[in-house]
Amino acid sequence: MKVGLYFGTFNPIHVGHLIIANYLAENSDLDEVWMVVTPHNPLKKKSGLLEDYHRLHMIHLATERFDKIKPSDIEFKLPQPNYTINTLIHLTEKFPKYEFSLIMGEDNLKSLNKWKNYEQILKDYDIYVYPRISESEVPDEFVNHPKIHKVEAPIIELSSTFIRNSVKEGKDIRPMLDEKVWEYIDHNLFYRK
Repeated sequence: MKVGLYFGTFNPIHVGHLIIANYLAENSDLDEVWMVVTPHNPLKKKSGLLEDYHRLHMIHLATERFDKIKPSDIEFKLPQPNYTINTLIHLTEKFPKYEFSLIMGEDNLKSLNKWKNYEQILKDYDIYVYPRISESEVPDEFVNHPKIHKVEAPIIELSSTFIRNSVKEGKDIRPMLDEKVWEYIDHNLFYRK
């Protein structure tokens, strides 16, 4: 089984995340997309990041109707700070019959050469890159790389920061969130301050 790993803080998960995940689940050779929640780094200032379990719960709520999209808390169980290469190696050892790939926006591809052991990631794992509007160019070494697959997913210019700020300002952002995610945020008064 081919699994695409879509990493993020998902603070909160919004329809843009779901559109990208569903696009890849339905329009690539991936069998499933796992939404991997990045845990809060205890050494960093919290700055409005909800507790790990709240963000994971919202992913459960948002993905329960999608058979090919699954929440993952795998990084909660790994030593911090965590690096993508460590997660990939851990998952490959834990699920030897699965083939894991990374899913990332084009903006992240531009800085991939700064990631820990990025050469090993490129040697051992495919990367599915969805388009993002950003300024800088993709480094030449990644332009026609056989392990990097550009996908023509919709360009979604929606961010969790925008959602949080809009909630704080009392704006109605319900169309941008799964209905159950909105209800959870509203019920718990998240992002109001």
